Amino acid sequence: MNDHGDADPRPDELLTILMPVYNEERTLLEALRRVLASPVRKEVIIVDDASTDGTRQLLHAEVDGKEPCVLVVYQEQNEGKGAAIRAGLPYAHGDCVVIQDADLEYDPEDYARLLQPVCEHGATVVYGTRFAHGAPRMRLPNLIINRLLALMVRVLYGERLTDEATCYKLFRRELLQGLPLTCKRFEFCPEVTAKVLRSGHRIVEVPIRYEARTMIEGKKIRWTDGVVAIWTLLRFVFWRPAAR
Repeated sequence: MNDHGDADPRPDELLTILMPVYNEERTLLEALRRVLASPVRKEVIIVDDASTDGTRQLLHAEVDGKEPCVLVVYQEQNEGKGAAIRAGLPYAHGDCVVIQDADLEYDPEDYARLLQPVCEHGATVVYGTRFAHGAPRMRLPNLIINRLLALMVRVLYGERLTDEATCYKLFRRELLQGLPLTCKRFEFCPEVTAKVLRSGHRIVEVPIRYEARTMIEGKKIRWTDGVVAIWTLLRFVFWRPAAR
């Protein structure tokens, strides 16, 4: 057991931590410090999505080539979180892949908790839910859209999720790399959710810690991204994987 009472993952499980980054100069190094301190066997892939605030220079000076388990990938054009995730996926070699934002909203100490259903029960997809113990602190519009997206997944896809839009999504690597993702921005979440479910996989949820940041602190998602997420869930409701 670790300090938070979670079972430790099997030591032979390698976790790929995929971190898309855009203009996170203020929080990047602390976020990476927490990731590296997490009690799992890991590789870290940071994808800089053409940052303009000094993040890229910080990566060159303080990160790139400094840690043997950290790889930095540089995008030449800003395309969005989904595009950054897709750019980093070919470099992943872990047994599982988890998405990690470069802010401080999510706690890497929860990796062990996310891996537990994989190691103990053979789960292929695990989401960290922020709503296991009621609603976390977040803006009312964000809370409403989060509730709506979870309801849509239940109605359209038959999966009882409490948190579709969570950042902490963990997948068996082969599954995630095999999905034909087309996302550019924040629609990564609804697209990957839809395609995972339509591929016949179930999503296991585990409770995680969450500390929301404000727009002033650098939060980038907007109400328009919620509209796109709704459309994405509707768009892929009849999607099926190609026959092999």
